[in-house]
Amino acid sequence: MATRFDPIRDLDRFFSEVTRTPSSTSLPMDLYRDGEVFVAHIDMPGVDPSSIDVDVEDRTLTVRAQRRSAVADKDVKWLTRERTTGTYARQLTLGNRVSLDRIRAEYEDGVLTLTIPVAEEARPRKITVAHSQSGSQSTVSSPEVVESSTTDPKQVSGQA
Repeated sequence: MATRFDPIRDLDRFFSEVTRTPSSTSLPMDLYRDGEVFVAHIDMPGVDPSSIDVDVEDRTLTVRAQRRSAVADKDVKWLTRERTTGTYARQLTLGNRVSLDRIRAEYEDGVLTLTIPVAEEARPRKITVAHSQSGSQSTVSSPEVVESSTTDPKQVSGQA
């Protein structure tokens, strides 16, 4: 099968490889909501787990990590060097509706997983509806209905 020549794509690939530096290399991420938590999976292959730093300041979550070369200090003649080294960083702006004090981070198989819980006050909840009908008062709270046709405390408590 013949490959198609695309000079724009080839130039774009060339310039992205030439201008790539450790600071411009991003940490690819998947982010989704699963029920009452947000989950972020951030690829960090080859990163030393002890170099990973996750912090939150003023609703900005910052992930930093460092990848070092095993042969950087050796006097070698490089033939190809495509794996970047250095310090990587990724920032996420968190909304007001997440619980900052319950964020968890786990690193396994080159992937950092952040679990960011939705704040209690931001979770959906059922609202109790109170209504009155002519001659009686009813309060609806969840599936059961409580009805009372009197306001005399003795009769409500069973003391007549």
